[in-house]
Amino acid sequence: MTESSSAVLRSLTGLAFSKGHGTGNDFVLVADPNGEHQINSAAVSVLCDRHQGIGGDGLIRAVRSEHLPEGRELLEAVPEAEWFMDYRNGDGSVSEMCGNGVRVFVHFLLDQGLADLAEGKSLSIGTRAGVKVITRSEDGYAVDMGPWEFIYPDQAAAKATDSVVNAAGLEVPRPALSISMGNPHTVVALAELAELAATGLYEAPEVEPKPVNGTNVEFVVPAEPLVHNGAGHITMRVHERGVGETQSCGTGACAAAVAIRYWAGAGAPDDWRINVPGGTVNVRFFVADDGREHVELSGPATLVARGVIA
Repeated sequence: MTESSSAVLRSLTGLAFSKGHGTGNDFVLVADPNGEHQINSAAVSVLCDRHQGIGGDGLIRAVRSEHLPEGRELLEAVPEAEWFMDYRNGDGSVSEMCGNGVRVFVHFLLDQGLADLAEGKSLSIGTRAGVKVITRSEDGYAVDMGPWEFIYPDQAAAKATDSVVNAAGLEVPRPALSISMGNPHTVVALAELAELAATGLYEAPEVEPKPVNGTNVEFVVPAEPLVHNGAGHITMRVHERGVGETQSCGTGACAAAVAIRYWAGAGAPDDWRINVPGGTVNVRFFVADDGREHVELSGPATLVARGVIA
């Protein structure tokens, strides 16, 4: 670690951390129940650096909701949302939500003894995309990600696409569909796995029009046949804003399933299997008590290391 990096982290010396991932989407996690540590964007960037820091796609701080303005606002409506997932991308920028991250976050709370959650039971977690309900299962966690929305509903309804994406390795720009899962996504369908493998995601794809706060871009290939044993199957790679290409993206998997299901039309299944470089996550569509169609994301969460910031 360089001297300048050490200076950035000086106020965090002695702070314990864990390292975890959800299907390869990896995070640095710190417990700060009383909101005593202000981890700024520069510190996040240093900690998430894969060469001079711990390394991760983002940093997650576990803080009680009462200690953040966003958390206090959520507590007024959902008093049981004791914990807030304060999530930042690897470059230090604030992100609204992370589907893989919230599973790892809950697993971290249990590991730290900050929460109890028996199999089959649920826990409400505050995020900048609202309160998310996480249920523990035998092999991981399922998250009610809430309702999905088109970012540009008029264009989506009229043309089934609403934007154009260009990326290294693509011969021509491709039509895309913009989906909000509490954070922005732009989904591009490709014809073959070879084309997916050849797409260069070392630089951010060009998106026109680009949502105001930027966007995550998913490149997906539907299986042939699309539906197997009652579930739709797709393969996905993703470029996350503020991070780069990641091995998995939970909200991106949900957005990809939304787009392919929408394009498939009537009769498309409600259950989906999304293959990403880091593994497989499951997506399910259901009508919630609010009468809206919600998306559930399920998959594993793993902690791999613990340490102390030097």
